[in-house]
Amino acid sequence: MIGYCSGGRQSFLTAVSLPVDAAVDCYGAFVTGTIPEGFPLKVVTLVDKTASLRCPLLGLFGVEDKFPDPEQVVELEQALIAHGKTYQFHSYEGAGHAFFSTDRPSFRPDAALDGWQRIFSWFETYLTSAEA
Repeated sequence: MIGYCSGGRQSFLTAVSLPVDAAVDCYGAFVTGTIPEGFPLKVVTLVDKTASLRCPLLGLFGVEDKFPDPEQVVELEQALIAHGKTYQFHSYEGAGHAFFSTDRPSFRPDAALDGWQRIFSWFETYLTSAEA
């Protein structure tokens, strides 16, 4: 399972709800933190579901992002540690939200390339069949 932005949030939600083998959260918003006043969507944070995480989680984040900001990434990491979950996080300097998006000004080629390498390695580690 992999997702970006709201899809990253959905990836985390899937990983705490369904039997998947590996998950990747690319800058998933509102997994932790506080929902901004007047936010147009009805969402709640998901960090309280961390104990139910069913698979290893890779998280890729931009240090310049606001949703999630670095403090929110630390909050999620602390919850993963507290519950003894397998995870790996990496935050990219000079990258903000949507740094994987090739059609946006926020695109950061170096961060995206490194991120894809980490994603492929993560899935190779956790999705490779024992029979392969």
